[in-house]
Amino acid sequence: MKDTYILGIESSCDETSVSIVKNGCKEIATVVLSQMDVHANYGGVVPEIASRMHVENITIVIEECLNKANMKMEEIDAIAVTYGPGLIGCLLVGVSAATTLSYIYNKPLIPVHHIAGHIYANNLVNKMKFPLIALVVSGGHTDLIYMKEDYSFKKIGGTLDDAVGECYDKVARVIDLPYPGGPLVDKLSYEGSDTYNLPLPLDDDSFNFSFSGIKSSIINLVHNEEQRGNEIRKKDIACSFQNRVVEILTKKTIKALKEYKVNNLIIAGGVSANSGIRNKFIELCNKEGINLTIPNIKYCTDNAAMIAAAGYFAYKKGITADITLKAEAITSLF
Repeated sequence: MKDTYILGIESSCDETSVSIVKNGCKEIATVVLSQMDVHANYGGVVPEIASRMHVENITIVIEECLNKANMKMEEIDAIAVTYGPGLIGCLLVGVSAATTLSYIYNKPLIPVHHIAGHIYANNLVNKMKFPLIALVVSGGHTDLIYMKEDYSFKKIGGTLDDAVGECYDKVARVIDLPYPGGPLVDKLSYEGSDTYNLPLPLDDDSFNFSFSGIKSSIINLVHNEEQRGNEIRKKDIACSFQNRVVEILTKKTIKALKEYKVNNLIIAGGVSANSGIRNKFIELCNKEGINLTIPNIKYCTDNAAMIAAAGYFAYKKGITADITLKAEAITSLF
């Protein structure tokens, strides 16, 4: 059977990335140009700056990826692009580049939802086995998804307010950690002790999550300690916070696996790089005999390889778009 090469483009936030993936599972070449150092000066991503930098870099990154793969556009079978969700100005750059390439080279255009991309990052590690449960943990999403087959997504639970990654970053700001704060909270948690009495977020029988309460608890805790003139023990706050987050994520995910009688679990999204979450799931899945796949760290954060991998399976399902494809800042996978 002829191999299929998908060129993927990802520009939903502050990474300009292009990748070529063969048959949805083998990365041929990937280029990621990060803007993190620029946005660190502002304590977070500035959308206008991010989109301008995408405009400056997109053609350079496309050319570099093709050169790295030693391929020409004529050898590409289709072009996949993140059309949403994300920062609208950033998405427009990627979509404009993809539609232009599609028109000039007469290649099929594949629209890929950003979260589908994160899920299919797992296919770059191990071939996904169905049915499965996907736990998506990122700066904008915390979802439990049931998949009976490729490109079939059924949401069974999700956050009612803050996403887990958003909560990590807010907690980092409260305890005065620099941007990006989430990885620093993870690192500090291993140096501290679980000494703060924080609530377990939305500990109920549903598959939903809520992280606004624990965020508010930490804001109030820090405020009260400052008013009393007490030391803010950042390491202990990080440890106590991460332990609660890991406990509720693992508790509800394992419950979903059992109720849906599924033995395959994948974890996806930027927060899947969190070592506390990774280590606890590995421990529990080994104990329960569950097949677990977590992307390599380089595939956890935004990258075009995951978009190209997802694009392959969308292409096989006949999911394509024409050059009128629009970027969508808010759009649902379900």
